Amino acid sequence: MNIEEIGRILLHFGTFGFSLYCLSGLDLSKIMLNTPARSTKGQILLFMMSMALGYLCAQFILAIAYHL
Repeated sequence: MNIEEIGRILLHFGTFGFSLYCLSGLDLSKIMLNTPARSTKGQILLFMMSMALGYLCAQFILAIAYHL
C-alpha cells in the first residue's frame, strides 16, 4: 500500500464522518413515524445517506485533485 492509497482511504473516511455529522442535524421524525421500529430504520437511513454523500464528496475531491 502506498501513500496515495492510504490518502484515498482517509479521505473517504473523513468525508463520511463529516457528512454523518452534518446529516445528524436533520429531523427525520418529521418524515417517519415515531415508533421504535421506525427509529431504527431512520438511523439506518441516516447512516446510508451519509455513506452516499461521503462517497460522492470524496470522488469529487479526488477528481478535482487529479485534473489539476
